[in-house]
Amino acid sequence: MTPAEATAEVFLTAFLSLHHQEQDTFLAKLLKNKRLREDVIDLAIAEERSHEKTKPFEKVVADIRKSR
Repeated sequence: MTPAEATAEVFLTAFLSLHHQEQDTFLAKLLKNKRLREDVIDLAIAEERSHEKTKPFEKVVADIRKSR
């Protein structure tokens, strides 16, 4: 486990030990910060789409050029 993973594990353990209302309060404060909110959204989208097949970058660029 890397130091970053260990730190994340400590924070997650602390968060999960909070009562439900305290977790809600923490998440509400976290999401009030625009940068953190955007990061959370990006991570959620990446996790949701992690099972999808990938496309080579060149194919994505070609598809964009075709659509113009």
